[in-house]
Amino acid sequence: MTLVDLTRRVESGMPVYPGDPDVEVEPHADFEADGYRVSRLELGTHAGTHVDAPSHTEPDGDSLGAFDADDFRFDARLADCRDAGENGLVGPDAVPDDPSIEMVVFRTGWETEWGTDRMTDHPALAPETARLCADRGYAVATDALSPDPTGGDGVPAHRAILGAGRLVVENLRNLDSVPERFEMLAFPIRVDADGAPARVVAAV
Repeated sequence: MTLVDLTRRVESGMPVYPGDPDVEVEPHADFEADGYRVSRLELGTHAGTHVDAPSHTEPDGDSLGAFDADDFRFDARLADCRDAGENGLVGPDAVPDDPSIEMVVFRTGWETEWGTDRMTDHPALAPETARLCADRGYAVATDALSPDPTGGDGVPAHRAILGAGRLVVENLRNLDSVPERFEMLAFPIRVDADGAPARVVAAV
């Protein structure tokens, strides 16, 4: 078994979703003054590669504290939707009908736009696509900022997936290194919140 890292590096000044808190990793103690090293980390719950809990968009949705460690392990299937293009919508035909999987990973190709002016112009899921995922019991992951259009009118994809009690994983990378089927391990920081940065790997 090989572990393929799908996680963005957390670092000062990294890209964030528009309006989210900036990320800072700064020294707090150092060897010269203190004899040891400690850093101060400041970031939002949706910084970098992260997991969205239902409470992110659902008033009565569960926060991450309601999930066990095993809930962050998924039998995943890659859906290649790079042909959707800039600001395109991924239609329901991209959603597999496979009872053996637990998550669909939408590869938009937008991981290459991380930190560019085009980062927010990523493809997104059409509302009916997200509803189909929810109906089939799938969690959703993407290599883009969001399964919804960034800056769009509402978050119907989030509402469909998270409203069904499923999880959303955003800002993946390195999807060209995974096969169509793989096991995804997406372990967020253990905090009872609406989401949290995660170390996400594919076991292939």
